[in-house]
Amino acid sequence: MPPGDQDFDAGAYARDSAKVARDFWGKLKRNFTKLPFAVELVSVYYCAIDKQTPLQVRAALMAALAYFVVPTDLLPDWIAVLGYSDDAAVLFGAYRMVSNHITEVHRILAREAIEKLRSSDGASENGKPA
Repeated sequence: MPPGDQDFDAGAYARDSAKVARDFWGKLKRNFTKLPFAVELVSVYYCAIDKQTPLQVRAALMAALAYFVVPTDLLPDWIAVLGYSDDAAVLFGAYRMVSNHITEVHRILAREAIEKLRSSDGASENGKPA
């Protein structure tokens, strides 16, 4: 086994991936105007789904994205100002650990997705940019 693979939890990765696939775009669409870190968040998403990204990195990013998606976390998202501070802390921790894997392509895709979300018809039923 390569270093780090013994720590990989395939079940947790599958659960996190399913949760993110189901809820990420809808939550982002509902809240992106409140998120000063929206571009970084969506860049992390694109890195996490990129098959060129190493599996361990994708797993760490999926865990951070799943934390963002879950509405009942350390500081519930509905708390004014503070609600997304814990999400931002988790995201930036993951972002800094693996930032060398987040490419300019991921950032471009993120900016394009956010622009589509800003347009009135830029998202499908689940919130994912069309």
